[in-house]
Amino acid sequence: MLVFVIFALAGAVAQLVDGSLGMGYGVTATTVLLAAGTAPATASASVHFAKVGTGLASGAAHWKFGNVDWPVVTWIALPGAVGAVVGAVVLSSLPVATASPWVAALLVLLGAYVLVRFSFRAVAATVVGSVRPGKSLLAPLGLTAGFIDSIGGGGWGPVATSSLLASGRLEPRKVVGSVSTAEFVVAVAASVGFLFALAGHGISWVTVAGLLVGGVVAAPFAAWLVRAMPARLLGTAAGGLIVLTNVHTLLEAVGVTGTGMIVVHLLLAAIWVAALVAAVRSVRADRAEVEALTDADDAVSNSPTAGDGDPVGR
Repeated sequence: MLVFVIFALAGAVAQLVDGSLGMGYGVTATTVLLAAGTAPATASASVHFAKVGTGLASGAAHWKFGNVDWPVVTWIALPGAVGAVVGAVVLSSLPVATASPWVAALLVLLGAYVLVRFSFRAVAATVVGSVRPGKSLLAPLGLTAGFIDSIGGGGWGPVATSSLLASGRLEPRKVVGSVSTAEFVVAVAASVGFLFALAGHGISWVTVAGLLVGGVVAAPFAAWLVRAMPARLLGTAAGGLIVLTNVHTLLEAVGVTGTGMIVVHLLLAAIWVAALVAAVRSVRADRAEVEALTDADDAVSNSPTAGDGDPVGR
């Protein structure tokens, strides 16, 4: 029972991160399993089994709150399923240490781009009036994200969400909602792949149940959070999360350890906090500007001379 409760809490935290930012469930939950001594392939399999339920609950919640763009879901989910199956089979037989640094480097760059874009630039100009991302972008993105997700025990959100945010063709809440909804299809495909590759050996179904229950309970709140959070804050939070999640692997690959790694993490954390502060100030300034324009319009509408030139009003 204690094991179930522990992993239920882990699943709830992971889903709050994933459902509100479009990434982080696999990374968070897999980290907990690996820390408990679970083998990488078994950890990834357990997380994906749990993500079948959490993905369904999260997708339903995002649909209810209007966060889902269904054409985007279709063109990213189906190739993602193919990539997930291939990744599950590969993980069962090959090490991933060589590929990890390259993936981490790509994600750090994407995360930094998203962080700067949403914290210091006008969000409306980057997403309003843009053309929806097409299948030429979504299909290869889904294939790559699905493969990385299975191989690393997480990565669907960081790859898919960061890439779509960086494209600037879809508002952040629709990116998060669509990626989270498509994750259900990817999780089903990965689970089938792991079932064949591992034949069910070594998987703790109590752990899976804990992750599942915790994630399902947290899914509706996470979907509400992404709808309520301003685009600037959402994009800035997502960008910082991508960078901090992947920089550790990148630093290890280039030989930075100990004090050097701590210094880099503290520096990046400080930059992230500064970006969040800048985003909050921008949100407040935007709201103040909107309120000022609204007050001005109300003043004009309520003016005694407002209808003097209107023949109908005479």
